[in-house]
Amino acid sequence: MRILGIFLYSMIFPALALASDITEMFQKRYETLHSFRAFFTQNLTNAATKKTEERLGSIVFAKPKLLRWETTSPEEEVLIVGPKIVWEYLPEDGVVYRYTVEQIFQSKTMLRFLSGEANLKEDFMITDKGMDAGLHLLELTPKEPEPGLTFARVWIRPDDGLLERISIVDFFGNTNALELKAIETDAAVDPKAFTFTPPHGVTVIEGKVQ
Repeated sequence: MRILGIFLYSMIFPALALASDITEMFQKRYETLHSFRAFFTQNLTNAATKKTEERLGSIVFAKPKLLRWETTSPEEEVLIVGPKIVWEYLPEDGVVYRYTVEQIFQSKTMLRFLSGEANLKEDFMITDKGMDAGLHLLELTPKEPEPGLTFARVWIRPDDGLLERISIVDFFGNTNALELKAIETDAAVDPKAFTFTPPHGVTVIEGKVQ
């Protein structure tokens, strides 16, 4: 083996080992996590126009795959993942989209990361980028890219293995970046938070995951 090859291997191997440790910590933490609630800031950047839209809201998660995502700004939106049905309610449009849980979790969506359903080791090629603002930064390239995810970055807290930030890039180069704040783990969650009845007069549409 050439000296350059030996040098590169010696530089890369520790990074791979560290990335493996971090992903192991992440997976184990979400295996033991029963619930969490947090506020979020989401920035959606359009690759073509370079414009970014900021969204604010809150999220509540409980095992096995129950989730309530409420956007409060710039307009109200509610996404509820129940035991069998997923509801996406857009009050200003007077529309409710209905999906099955399988539709949502079969693809590498943001929700799969937040729920711990994404398997970093099996689904991605991982590059450890070291520490960034006190968080472990990993770059993820999917082994089987999808239109909604061709590249991602995740920032993981070193003290407890929780995901604090994530940035996902789709096929068109659009970016979906999310930061969780005031994360409260294993908090008591009312099961009613994951139920939804479409308000009278709204249009219910069978949704399709892009």
